Amino acid sequence: MKIDPKDYQVKEGKQVELKKWPTRVKPFYGSKEDYQKALAEHVEELSSLQSLLYADNHYSLLLIFQAMDAAGKDGAIKHVMSGVNPQGCQVYSFKHPSAQELQHDFLWRTTRDLPERGKIGIFNRSYYEEVLIARVHPEILRAEQMPEDLLGKKNLWEGRYRSIVDLENHLHRNGTRIIKFFLHLSKEEQRKRFLDRLERPEKNWKFTLDDIKEREYWKDYRKSYEACLGATSTRKNPWYVVPADDKKDARLIISRLLLNTLADLKMSYPRADKQRRKELEAARRQLRGQEMGKEDPDVD
Repeated sequence: MKIDPKDYQVKEGKQVELKKWPTRVKPFYGSKEDYQKALAEHVEELSSLQSLLYADNHYSLLLIFQAMDAAGKDGAIKHVMSGVNPQGCQVYSFKHPSAQELQHDFLWRTTRDLPERGKIGIFNRSYYEEVLIARVHPEILRAEQMPEDLLGKKNLWEGRYRSIVDLENHLHRNGTRIIKFFLHLSKEEQRKRFLDRLERPEKNWKFTLDDIKEREYWKDYRKSYEACLGATSTRKNPWYVVPADDKKDARLIISRLLLNTLADLKMSYPRADKQRRKELEAARRQLRGQEMGKEDPDVD
């Protein structure tokens, strides 16, 4: 089966109802072996394209992962990016803001970590937390020291959506390609994964009591995500709603979407000019003319 990006892309200006988006689809693999083979092929292709991205040095790629707890963000990043050269990839996880970060606008702490040209940046959670968790928990906004007259505005969230879209359009105009993944997990699957974390000692560290508390806000989070996805998915910087109840499927979908984006970039390896070719040829002749140990008696 072919993975079609259009099946998961949120169209610009479209109102989102997550109940209509599946959390599980027919698997793109027939067995565990099929999955491992397909993912390995994706990883190998990604490694090659990442080397080209790095050498071309004109574009950068920003991957944004957002989801409810236990949706598999960490695992997706680990498996999909397993073949990427660490020198060309940067991963950042944004959790509770520091005292310094609270003294700045909501985009400040993440813009400091945007990827350089030739590199892939990964945001495990991102500036979107400021229109998701902050909308569900208004006390976060109060901690940001914003003026009271701004906090009371009805269009506060629309203003933040507009700031995000403006930022992403600016980045696109300057060579950064952005892919935004919302890992769409069902509440029942989250319950099963939480139980798995509780019943397996080696996974206990992943669970906190806050995980249970946040489940009580499930409907509120869903509404926040629906509003956010609809307001900030654009043709150039789209959101993809990835069915996440099956982790293997989610990884195959994410890797395919990533590969498609890289393959569409006009990239090439740098070509040597006439002077550079002369320098390389001279170096080649010099190395071929050397015999090990004769020019340097200290060589072992």
